[in-house]
Amino acid sequence: MANAVSDTAPTESADPTERIDIVGRRPIAWWPVGLIAAASTLLLLITASRYDYHRDELYFRMLGAHPQWGYADQPPFTPLLARLGIEIFGDTVWAMRVPFAIILGLTVVLTAMIAREAGGGQTAQTIAAAGVVSVFPLTAAHVGSTAAPDLLVWLGVIFFVMRALLHGRERAWLAAGVTAGLGLYNKHLVVLLLAALAAGLLIAGPRHVFRSRWLSSGVAAAVLVGLPNLIYQVVNGFPQADMAAAIAANKGDESRVMLLPFQLALLILPPVWMAGLVAAFRDRRLRCLALAYPILLILVLVSAGQPYYPLGLLLALFAIGAAPVERWMAGRRWRLIAVGASIPVFAMLSIVSSLPVIPEDDLGGSFVASANTTVADQIGWRDYVWQIGTVYAGLSATDQSRAVLFTGNYGEAGALDRYGRSLGLPEVYSGHNELHKYGPPPDGKTVVLAVMQAPPRQFGDCVAKARLTNAAGVENEELDAQVYVCRLIEPWSRIWPSVQHYD
Repeated sequence: MANAVSDTAPTESADPTERIDIVGRRPIAWWPVGLIAAASTLLLLITASRYDYHRDELYFRMLGAHPQWGYADQPPFTPLLARLGIEIFGDTVWAMRVPFAIILGLTVVLTAMIAREAGGGQTAQTIAAAGVVSVFPLTAAHVGSTAAPDLLVWLGVIFFVMRALLHGRERAWLAAGVTAGLGLYNKHLVVLLLAALAAGLLIAGPRHVFRSRWLSSGVAAAVLVGLPNLIYQVVNGFPQADMAAAIAANKGDESRVMLLPFQLALLILPPVWMAGLVAAFRDRRLRCLALAYPILLILVLVSAGQPYYPLGLLLALFAIGAAPVERWMAGRRWRLIAVGASIPVFAMLSIVSSLPVIPEDDLGGSFVASANTTVADQIGWRDYVWQIGTVYAGLSATDQSRAVLFTGNYGEAGALDRYGRSLGLPEVYSGHNELHKYGPPPDGKTVVLAVMQAPPRQFGDCVAKARLTNAAGVENEELDAQVYVCRLIEPWSRIWPSVQHYD
């Protein structure tokens, strides 16, 4: 396959009647790209109310009710975005997911724009847009994950970097900095992208960009825009550093093993992003992007980050690779048929593997539920709350007046906060991540319904009353939990510091 862009001249158009602008870009393919973007958003909206909340969404719902500049385990943007959906459309799972469905549509458009910057025409832009219809982007946008806005942020930074490197639009460095600064309010992972890009520029050039006042302005803008969130971290003792250390300790070994295999599973048609990697390396103006990818993998490996962290850069390489794929297909009917048939097949497999298209009753024991834990973590929350409520109903009136709920993780706490009030259940507390700040319970609450694998010894005498199960028969994290009735022998004020945990 040929280079994504030429070092010396604008890319030639496969269609001689197609207009090319002064920097060698083809027209924006609004019809196919817009159709894919609209269809993706509509698909997410149609399926948004199936299954139930994901455990993270239940947590974000609680965090969104307490707006802050930051939280112990993450910046504020995603919880507040989920809250925005609730404020506009009501307190439902569908409402929380609306903003993220829109974000996926924007991601489709931006990915196609990156393909255009790399010289791609209508076919390349369409391929790039279709690449977003992959398992991980769909999954992240469906459940309102922090990864969905983060993907848009990474693509935005890369888009502006490409405009600066390919077309000499130096003001784009400032736009890249502002985008990165805004991204700090969603996740701090954009710092990894910036570090990888900077290293790529230092190694492969063009190094003259470091003398640009617009690049300096972009760096300053990133710091200035993201400063309130950074100040929050400093004032609170860098809680996200503790969170990162906890994730590395709990999941680090597994993440390192899965990092490379995951790169082949994150997007449809891996040969396209591989073509983008080769094409970017061959073009001296984009070589820094090609080098940034292995550098980023090393950073994620060393820090024991999650295998999906490089997805934003990988999707940009996919978009760049769509341009040489377009030229490879030109004039070859069998190639056109092969790629044209592969995209919808892989997209359909991605939809089935990530969105709630399989009836919930058929999920138990299915490959989808076992392979994609995000699907499994949307099942059973109402069942679990009902089972906890049954244990509470079995307490005496005196014990009920002194009872409080305590959970081992934020998913259980969020489910009880969402559904427990209708059953007359008491307040729920947890030591998990940010929720520890919402305690302790009053010292007079000496009876504890503890929902966890094993209650801490500080909870005194505990008796297991129920084990959580779900009607669909789906195996998820909650099936390891039981409902205990505990009677405290120490006051909450003394116990509370010891129950805090990050993971």
